[in-house]
Amino acid sequence: MPLHVDGVQALGKIPVDVEALGVDLYSMSGHKIYAPKGIGALYVRKGTRMAPISFGGHHERDRRPGTENVPGAVAFGAAAQLAVERLTDEADRLEVLRDRLENAILEGIPETGINGARWDRVPNTSNIYFDGIDGEALVIALDLRGFAVSTGSACSSGALTPSHVLTAIGLSADRARASMRFSLGRGTTAGQVDALLEALGASVTHLRRISVHA
Repeated sequence: MPLHVDGVQALGKIPVDVEALGVDLYSMSGHKIYAPKGIGALYVRKGTRMAPISFGGHHERDRRPGTENVPGAVAFGAAAQLAVERLTDEADRLEVLRDRLENAILEGIPETGINGARWDRVPNTSNIYFDGIDGEALVIALDLRGFAVSTGSACSSGALTPSHVLTAIGLSADRARASMRFSLGRGTTAGQVDALLEALGASVTHLRRISVHA
């Protein structure tokens, strides 16, 4: 049985070795490493059989019809090269910022916790629960203060049900709905993290207060 891995979150954040992983197919997306949106790549292990799902032309060895996005592919290649060159330094920098964010939340805001492992993970994202808080309300409160956060991945935006990933690792539905995802990037600074922490503390305090009196 062929093994396909959706590896878009790992690319450019941690070393990726398809041979060590033993995968047959590995999906990558350009915008995760600052290439233009709309370009991606699929690693296919030699000998892996594939059948087209759309028809009409003989592009890409008969696997998909349509003119290739050459500028996007070139940009993706350049972005990948930069990501490789900066991988270690950028991962170390983001890890420091992530830990700064997480430690301050855990120490300064009661009834919070990290979802998942603290270590051995990608350095740029953090998923944290805030008990007694509606996640969507916190997203709005932080948006009004100038910060873009989310209750889950972009591909699940608008979903009314709690994250199936969080419930699969053992969170209750209420705690999953009270969880927030924070993503750090190439332009994120320590000052921005500290400003987020200030906004987060004020927002959580306000939302918990009005929840008690609701």
